[in-house]
Amino acid sequence: MKSREALRILAEVSEPQWGLVTSAQARARGVTHMNLTRLADSGDLVRLAHGVYRDAGTPSDEFEGLRAAWLAADPSRIAEERLQDLPGGAVVMGESAALLHGVGDLPADRHELSTAVRRQSQRPEVSYRQRQLEPADVTITHGLPVTTIERTVTDLVEARTDLSLVADVVRDAAQTRRLDTNRLKELLGPLAARNGLRKGDGAALLDETPKVGVNGFRGMSHRMASRWISLDVVRFVRDR
Repeated sequence: MKSREALRILAEVSEPQWGLVTSAQARARGVTHMNLTRLADSGDLVRLAHGVYRDAGTPSDEFEGLRAAWLAADPSRIAEERLQDLPGGAVVMGESAALLHGVGDLPADRHELSTAVRRQSQRPEVSYRQRQLEPADVTITHGLPVTTIERTVTDLVEARTDLSLVADVVRDAAQTRRLDTNRLKELLGPLAARNGLRKGDGAALLDETPKVGVNGFRGMSHRMASRWISLDVVRFVRDR
């Protein structure tokens, strides 16, 4: 197949999925590995990860790596088809979910994905965690399936993320009024006992999380703590 024809076919696939295409999607449409290699060598495609390419005419953005990781989790199927399967399939979670929601200041140095079945990644920058998610715990943000902010906070607490960082997530979500505190309390309930609180008391655990930020836990400066108090996050969350 000539390169021009291969590019036309790939564009039909990549256009509705952020300019990205997988080698499996290409192969299913008659575009060979040799075609992909030649297009990458000529600068028409940019190789993002093993088996995932971006059309060189599509600008890069901050979620490009995460989108590539999500596509690679089920490389044969197009994004639109996979989004019909929610909450099944791969879902962005943890620190990656917080990044996608634009809350907190977590490093998100790995692409974290939740799947209903246990699986392992061959790529060090991608990690999978087995989760049985409820439909209410999954939403679409920036075109990707992602755990809701409430589920994200719960997953961060369960993963024993520094509570001062979790508190930043809660604060940012509360400021933009995107936090369903009743749902968050429900999700946090099973984690209360292991955090030294009464069994099932998700409300107490939620109350404890922003206190970490107010008290300047782990080196929070007096200036930052004062700013936190001025935002009155604790009262806002408690009174919701």
